[in-house]
Amino acid sequence: MTLRNPVYAALTGPHATFAESRGNTRCYPSSIAPFLALPDNPTAQDWSDAADLLGTGTVAALMRPDLPIPDTFKLDRQFDIVQYVAPPTLAAVDDEAVVLTPDDVPDMLALVALTDPGPFRSRTIELGTYLGIRRDGELIAMAGTRFALPDHIEISAVCTHPSYRGQGLASRLIRAVAAHIASTGRTPFLHTGGTNIRAIQLYESLGFTLSHQMKVTIVEPVQR
Repeated sequence: MTLRNPVYAALTGPHATFAESRGNTRCYPSSIAPFLALPDNPTAQDWSDAADLLGTGTVAALMRPDLPIPDTFKLDRQFDIVQYVAPPTLAAVDDEAVVLTPDDVPDMLALVALTDPGPFRSRTIELGTYLGIRRDGELIAMAGTRFALPDHIEISAVCTHPSYRGQGLASRLIRAVAAHIASTGRTPFLHTGGTNIRAIQLYESLGFTLSHQMKVTIVEPVQR
């Protein structure tokens, strides 16, 4: 069930060192990622622990199949996402792609602000390896690895500057990141919005296959 509950699988597995915990609930530090993780079948105690872990006024995102939200939490918003798993033939090293470092974070944040590929914060780079392509010194495209599971690693933050779209940069970086993941012996997977037809078409053209339809559910503990 790990792919159906990827944040929990990461925070109770390879990313356990990042986890903030209370009981069976987990979350990433807010400077890394806004994700909350609950067991596959959360109990009332798990939800209570989640409320204590987050604290009143903190908004967090669940990424998993839909589940009932107790009245101790306020539903902020919810949207559909789809999860895809890569084919074994995807990996391809790219000589123009360079490993991004903490010194590159300001440029990465600027590119994310321009393109909105999903949550990326000041310390997100700590979760994995991020690759970028620069032209005339400007970071114009990037992609990297986020959730690390026992058998899979997620490709995330795939984005290209609007002025450079249509040149195949996203495909190249996805393949390059997949090559890095393959070197660890794990399988690449990724998520995108359920209505993001352009991204879905790209991933399917690269041979990705649909694994799960899920929800991103953004919640906030109710003041007690």
